Amino acid sequence: MKKLLSILLILTLLLSACSAADQSGTKNKEYKIGILLSDTGLGDESFNDSAFRGLEKARDELGILFDYKEAPDGNFEKPLEELVKEKNDLVIGLGFSVQEALEKTAKKYPDQQFLLIDAVSELDNVVSLTFKEHEGSFLVGMLAAMTSKTGKLGFIGGVDVPVIHHFENGFIQGAKHFNPKIEVLTEYAGNFGDAALGEKIAEKQIAAGADFIYPAAGFTGFGALKKAEEKGVLAGGVDSDQYFVAEKAVATSMVKNIDIAVFNLAKELTENGKIEASSYVWGLAENGVGLSEIRVISLTEEQKTALKKATEDIIDGKITVTAE
Repeated sequence: MKKLLSILLILTLLLSACSAADQSGTKNKEYKIGILLSDTGLGDESFNDSAFRGLEKARDELGILFDYKEAPDGNFEKPLEELVKEKNDLVIGLGFSVQEALEKTAKKYPDQQFLLIDAVSELDNVVSLTFKEHEGSFLVGMLAAMTSKTGKLGFIGGVDVPVIHHFENGFIQGAKHFNPKIEVLTEYAGNFGDAALGEKIAEKQIAAGADFIYPAAGFTGFGALKKAEEKGVLAGGVDSDQYFVAEKAVATSMVKNIDIAVFNLAKELTENGKIEASSYVWGLAENGVGLSEIRVISLTEEQKTALKKATEDIIDGKITVTAE
């Protein structure tokens, strides 16, 4: 009997040691993440820079290693394949435009985990992360309507695709929530990388009476913000806090907290060895979107209260903001 108990005790200790070794292996593993930035690349003061900040934080606080690739020529497959071959534990594709190439690469490497940001994939080895841009844009629209003296606002879209419609529709709904009679001038540039074109469209909208410009257009929007500043009208930034692009114009930005999302998913990877869920959708309730600090203008207490109430009502479901 004693011999049997001794054997059982030894087996128990061995199993415990193996389990502890497995857990220790997960914790001590040095995880690698590779990201393919969207076609405008680093320095966009927006989408790409935000994702990069999230990875820098993950490096500093979680000890992950990361590499990034750019594809200004639009050839996404080559850098994606390079990131896979570099043995990254997670390969991130940033932006809807990379979806086709990422899915093609994911089919080729079914054991590789991918993260697609700003689009939804049905593939088993692709985690999808999207944001409720319409909820954050609703608040920008409200603020724009509060400040408008002409009753006209301008929206500039980069490319005419569903994710940019989210910005447009939320902005219009928020503006009309505050002032049902307000007019929103809309134009799509067909390009995310042409600052001169953004300036031209913004100048046209300002000439037509718009005194607040909201561009969801990448580097094209950068030009629109600069033109708003030149012409002395207000503007709203997108994705990151774009105040420093045009300090006399940008009253607030609809921040899409890609940096927080990337960091949190990197943390999940280091803790669990993989990302468990197949998709994430982040809105106001999840701190996925929101407003940056309000500058340049001073809101009345009544206006601040209205913005706060709208935020709470959206989170509570009392206000429904539609994306399409």
